[in-house]
Amino acid sequence: MRRHSTAVLSGLLALGTALGAGGCGAGKTETAGGGTGCDTGKGTLVVGVIAPMSGKLSAIGLGIRNSVGLAVEQANARCAVKGYRLTMDAQDDEANPDKGAAAAQRFADDSNVLGIVGPYNSGVARAIQPKIAPSGLLEISPGNTDPALTRGADFAISPKRPYANYFRVVGTDDLQGPFNARYLVEEEDRKKIAIITDGKAVGESSATEFAKEVRRLGGDIVIREKVNENDSDFSGVLTKVKAERPQAIFVGSEYHVAGPLSRQAKDLGLDVPISGTDGLFDPQFIALGGKDGDVVTSVGAPIDKLETGKAFVAAYKAKGYPESYGGFGAFAYDAANVIVSSAASLTAATEWTGSAQQRAELVTRVQDYRTETGANGTIGFDRYGDSVNKMFTVYKVESGKWKDVLSDQAEAK
Repeated sequence: MRRHSTAVLSGLLALGTALGAGGCGAGKTETAGGGTGCDTGKGTLVVGVIAPMSGKLSAIGLGIRNSVGLAVEQANARCAVKGYRLTMDAQDDEANPDKGAAAAQRFADDSNVLGIVGPYNSGVARAIQPKIAPSGLLEISPGNTDPALTRGADFAISPKRPYANYFRVVGTDDLQGPFNARYLVEEEDRKKIAIITDGKAVGESSATEFAKEVRRLGGDIVIREKVNENDSDFSGVLTKVKAERPQAIFVGSEYHVAGPLSRQAKDLGLDVPISGTDGLFDPQFIALGGKDGDVVTSVGAPIDKLETGKAFVAAYKAKGYPESYGGFGAFAYDAANVIVSSAASLTAATEWTGSAQQRAELVTRVQDYRTETGANGTIGFDRYGDSVNKMFTVYKVESGKWKDVLSDQAEAK
C-alpha cells in the first residue's frame, strides 16, 4: 500500500476556510425580536433527510440528521439562498427500504424540497432510486457504498449510470473492500481469513470485493458463513469458523452485529481481529463488544485531523448535540452544503418553482460542483455520480478507543 500519515494528509488538505463563516449579506430585514436577519420574503425551501434515526443503526442516523441541521442553520445565518429561508425535514427510515421509499416519495411530491440527503443504507437507496426517478428530485447519499447504485449491476465490466439524479460523497465497496484486504494481508500479515456476512446486499458486496483482493495477494478465505442481522447468539457459526483456524475474521455487516460477534469470538477462544468496513466504525461497535486489535476501514480521512474538517467538528460540538456526528455526519454536512450552494446559484437568477426543468437544472449544477474546502476536503462527482474523493482510513481499537492507523487514496487493482 502507498502510505501517507494522517498528519501529512491534513497538511495537503489544509485548503479550507472556516466552514459556515460569514453573516447575512444585502437585503437584511429586522426580525420580530429586533435582531438583524435575512430577507426571506420568497418563502421556505426544504432540505430533506432520510436516515435510520431509531433502531439498531440510530447512532449513525442521528449523527447524519444533526449534521444536516447544522449545515442548514449555518446557511440561514449567512443568507445563503437569497430571499429564502431553509428548513430541514428529517424522516426516519429505520433502515427499512419500504419506509425510506415512502419518505422519498413524499419529498418528491413537494415542490419546495430542493433535494434529499440520504439514505445511509444501500438497501434503502435501491428502493428509493426508482421511486423518485420520474420526479428528478436530487438525492445525495452520505453513506451508500454499493457500486451498483451509480454504475449498474455490471459495474466491474460494463458500468452504466442508472439514475442521473443520484450522487454520493463517499467511496464504494469495490475500493474499500480491497483497501481493507491490503492492510490485513500486507501490513498485518494475516493471510488465512474467515468471512461472516449478514446476507444484505452491501455486506455481501464488500465481502466479495475483499475476498478477491485477499486471493490476489496470495491469501486464503478459509470459510465464508452467513448470520442474520437480528441474531444475538453467534456461537454456532463461530464454532465452525474456529475449526478453520483463521488469523482474522472479516464481517460484512454493521456494528450491531460485529460488536457482539467480536466479544463472543473471544469468549470461545477465537481471539483474532474482527475486521470490516465503514458500518463497523462507530463507538457502539466497541460498546457492544469490539476489542483491542479489531481493525476496520472507513470512508474519508479522520475528520478531526483535516484542516477542512476542524471547523465542522468545532461547530458540531458547540451545538451540544447529545449524539456524536459519528462516521458519516461530516459527509452529510458536505452533502447538505452541496445542495445549498447549488440551489443558491440557481435561484440567484430565478425564483424556485420546483418544476421538472428546475430540478433537472439543479442536478446539472450538482454534477458540475467542485470544491476543495468541504469538511472532508475535495467534494465533486465523476460522470457516474460517484465521489472523486477516494480517501479511506484504517482504524484499530486500542485501549478501548478507535485509533487511526493509515489514510490513503484507494486505487482499483
